[in-house]
Amino acid sequence: MKVLVVDDEAPIRRFLTASLTAHGNEVRQAEDGNSAIREFTTWNPDAMILDLGLPDQDGLDVLRTIREFSETPVIVLSARHHESQKISALDVGANDYVTKPFGMGELLARLRRLFRDFSEAESAGEDGSLKVGTLSINMAQRSVELAGQPIRLTKKEFDILAFMVRHPGKVLQHSQILEECWGAAYRDQTHYLRVYIKNLRAKLKDDSDDPRIIVTEPGVGYRIVPDAGLI
Repeated sequence: MKVLVVDDEAPIRRFLTASLTAHGNEVRQAEDGNSAIREFTTWNPDAMILDLGLPDQDGLDVLRTIREFSETPVIVLSARHHESQKISALDVGANDYVTKPFGMGELLARLRRLFRDFSEAESAGEDGSLKVGTLSINMAQRSVELAGQPIRLTKKEFDILAFMVRHPGKVLQHSQILEECWGAAYRDQTHYLRVYIKNLRAKLKDDSDDPRIIVTEPGVGYRIVPDAGLI
């Protein structure tokens, strides 16, 4: 995998480069926003790890520029830890958000997940079907199967699951799911969503303490696991 590392701190760039290279990745570095955009457009990486505190421009502005022409997976790696800052990054187009200090094992796992999602996860097929892992959704028939077994869902449960499966691996904010499935007037009604997610997990036999399908991102939202249902 080709990974572009963008951070203004040389020790962090060196550490990330050494760790990523040791796991078989090809890595290039950028120390500021302008060089990051230039490197991205000329090298076309498979993924980018992006710090927000860059010397010449905010990392969010770099992300906005990238999102004008590319959907390449981006993990924000930042010391900014407030919930509102995480939400801002996700709104702009980040696929995931990791706060400093960070564990390299977790970062590598998240990177692998995002790349697998982007390059291998099946999206809408010719028959209008969606599939991630062993979870299959037929949009035309509004039917759901898990490992070949039919799952009966209510209309709203189906709408929520279908929306999440369209974005496997991506953190979806509470407000995004609520607006998509209920409408803009319900963006703040997170208690509705908690109830439906609980019901979905029960029907999918997904343990909230050890989820294999729907993962909670505390204070932010939920994401569907790209290899959902696989043991």
